[in-house]
Amino acid sequence: MAEERRGNRSQKPSGRAGRAVGSGRPGGGRPGSGGRSASGKQGRPVGASGRGGGRSAQARRSGAPAKGGRKPYPAGDRTTQGRGRDEGRAAPERSADQRAYDGPDLPAEITGKELDRSIAAQLRGLPEKLAARVARHLVAAGMYIDDDPELAYQHARAAKARTQRVAVIREALGEAAYAAGHYAEALAELRAAKRMNGATAYLPIMADCHRALGQPEQAIKLAHSPSVANFAPEAKAEMTLVEAGARRDMGQLDAALRILEQAPLHSKSRAPWVVRLRYAYADTLEEAGRLTDALSWFHRTYAIDAEEITDAAARAEELEKRVER
Repeated sequence: MAEERRGNRSQKPSGRAGRAVGSGRPGGGRPGSGGRSASGKQGRPVGASGRGGGRSAQARRSGAPAKGGRKPYPAGDRTTQGRGRDEGRAAPERSADQRAYDGPDLPAEITGKELDRSIAAQLRGLPEKLAARVARHLVAAGMYIDDDPELAYQHARAAKARTQRVAVIREALGEAAYAAGHYAEALAELRAAKRMNGATAYLPIMADCHRALGQPEQAIKLAHSPSVANFAPEAKAEMTLVEAGARRDMGQLDAALRILEQAPLHSKSRAPWVVRLRYAYADTLEEAGRLTDALSWFHRTYAIDAEEITDAAARAEELEKRVER
C-alpha cells in the first residue's frame, strides 16, 4: 500500500521541505483508499531531486560500523596485550540504538561536500568531524530516496542519532520516513522540525501522513491552516490533493470534487502540479460515476503531460471502451 502513496509524488518538494533529502511529495492516493494515486503510477516517485554524489554500486545495510563510526568494542587490533583473552571471542551484539547510530555503510564517493550550502550552514555549530559525518549521511539519504527509500531512511536515522537538535536533520528524517512508509515517525519528526524552525512547508506531507494513519479529519484540519493561504501555487496544489483525498477517504466524493474544482484546473501551465490536479479530478469524477466528464479530463491531463508522470492516456483509452458500450 505504501507503494501507491509514494507513486503520487512529483519531482521536487515545495518550499523549504525537501531540501534535506530531496524526497517527493504527497498527493491524491493513499494506502487502502481503493483508488489510484494522483499521478496514476505505482512505485517510486517520478524523478529525483537534491541528490548529491554518485550512486553506490552496492550499498549495504549493516550492523557493523561504517568507516569513521564507532567500533563494536573498545579494544584496538589486539596485536599485543589481551590477545589471549580476546582470541575467539565474538564481538558483542549491537543494540538497536547502536545499530541506528552506526548507520549503513557510506559509499566512498560521498564526501559530504555535495550537501546544499544552506543545509551545510545549519551544521556549522557541530564539531567538525561530527558535522562531516552527518553531512555524508544526509547526502546518502538524498541519493537513495527514490531507488531505496528504506536505505535512505536508515541514513537519515544515523544522522539524527548523532545529534537531535538541528531542525534540518529532523526534517530529513521526516521526509525519508515518509518515503519509506513510516508515517507515524515521519509525522513526529516533521512536527519536531516545525517546532524548531517554525516552517510550514511540511504541512502537506504531515497531512498526508494523517491520511495514511487513518486520520482524514486531522488531514483536513491541517489543510485549513491559515498559513496555507500564503503557499505558492505548487504547494497549494499539494494540499488540495491531500484534502480532496481525505474527503474521498471519508466517502465524501461531492466534497472532494468541489475542493478540486476550486483549484486552477484550467491553468495554461504544463507544470507537474497542474497535471496532477487534473488527473486527481478525472479520477474522482470516474469514481463518482461521471464517466463522460472523467474521460474529458483524462484527455485534458494527457494533453499537458509531456513528461508522462501519469497514466492518463491509458486511463482514457480504458474509459473510452466503457463509455462506448
